Amino acid sequence: KVVSEVAGTSDHLEVEFEERVGKILPDLTIGADVQGAVELLANEGLCCPGVKLHGSGFIVTPEEAKQLGLGTIPGLEKHIRPYLNGRDLMQTSRGLMVIDLFGLSAREVNSRFPEVYQWIKDKVKPDRDVNRRAAYRENWWIFGEPRKAFRPALENICRYISIVETSKHRVFVFLDGSTLPDNKLIAIALDGSFFLGTLSSHPHVTWALAAGGWLGFGNDPVYVKSRCFDPFPFPDPPDALRQRIRGLGERLDAHRKAQQAKHPKLTLTNMYNVLEVVREGRALTPKEKEAYEQGLVGVLKEIHDELDAAVAEAYGWPADLPESEVLERLVALNKERAAEEAAGRVRWLRPEYQAPQEADTQTEIEITAEEQVAAAIPAVKDRLPWPKSLAEQAAAVRRVLDESPVAVDSAAVAKHFKRAPKDKVQELLETLVSLGQARPGDGDRAYLRG
Repeated sequence: KVVSEVAGTSDHLEVEFEERVGKILPDLTIGADVQGAVELLANEGLCCPGVKLHGSGFIVTPEEAKQLGLGTIPGLEKHIRPYLNGRDLMQTSRGLMVIDLFGLSAREVNSRFPEVYQWIKDKVKPDRDVNRRAAYRENWWIFGEPRKAFRPALENICRYISIVETSKHRVFVFLDGSTLPDNKLIAIALDGSFFLGTLSSHPHVTWALAAGGWLGFGNDPVYVKSRCFDPFPFPDPPDALRQRIRGLGERLDAHRKAQQAKHPKLTLTNMYNVLEVVREGRALTPKEKEAYEQGLVGVLKEIHDELDAAVAEAYGWPADLPESEVLERLVALNKERAAEEAAGRVRWLRPEYQAPQEADTQTEIEITAEEQVAAAIPAVKDRLPWPKSLAEQAAAVRRVLDESPVAVDSAAVAKHFKRAPKDKVQELLETLVSLGQARPGDGDRAYLRG
């Protein structure tokens, strides 16, 4: 590898090389065989690029959405939704919305939302009529790539994780479940802050940079879901450490959003450009110093440093491992997990969604261990739908605690609902405790203050 080139005394260049010896891998690198890692069942079905419109007429301003009936025509709020692309997320949002008619026939759109029907027919159909793909021409009122197979993964969660596909910085954020991501955003159907914290940490960022591609004038890294997310082996730490990572993930998301709310012109790119300068120890320019102060980047760095250490501990590794060693260990862990899965053990990230049959079987095994808790848990067929909004979820968890004759933990509370994420229930229990509406019992059990 060439590390420097300087002019010599005549017409030649003095070139300095850095040499490494080892097995040359198929991607022409030496070291950890990241490209040889296999996709894991545990991560299956949870990551996908956003929708691809194939028609700019689908995009509307909030004012245009109101003229089309948003806020006055019942049900239209499900089909005109906030919309973000990569620039909206990392720079300044345009505040746009998108008309999403997936699941409706053209006749249904015409009957229920005639203003929307005419808008799409006038602004989208002419271009679709000359499209070479029959599916695009025939289904002109629906996005070209509506991500039909991935939509169920987002249905029962009130937020999800997203990252820009191609960007200088690997920044993971929570987006509200009502927001529809553009195809330049990668959507990850996980709403637990443990996962946000893990994805934002040094081990995963190192993995993503090594596994993904590179694109553009600035040679920016690309987050390729099949190489960066699907094979990545998440840590599986004890509950106490999991909760610590969860808390740090929540702090990270809250800190960035709070500073941007205070300073509307502050972007994630600003914050992470300055964070990079701080990490390198370079002096800040006046403009960078302003972003440092507005974004409280010193605090941001502290949160990231704590996350890096906590996630390293979750893997059982030292916090100061060099990147080459991190990659070697992740590749080895990927092989271990693949062998586990071949033997029948899958560490599902969202078992209630990915493997509901297995989750129900596990439920039956767990509840026989404690008959008192079992008596308070309804049969599978009687379980309630998991609410979509955070407020409704908190109210539902509190009702379970109110009605339970015994102290119950997050797993027992989750079993009252269909596809309730245990991590989310645990977060809500902790919130209720902090508000004085619940109190901890023995171990991890919590119950309402009587």
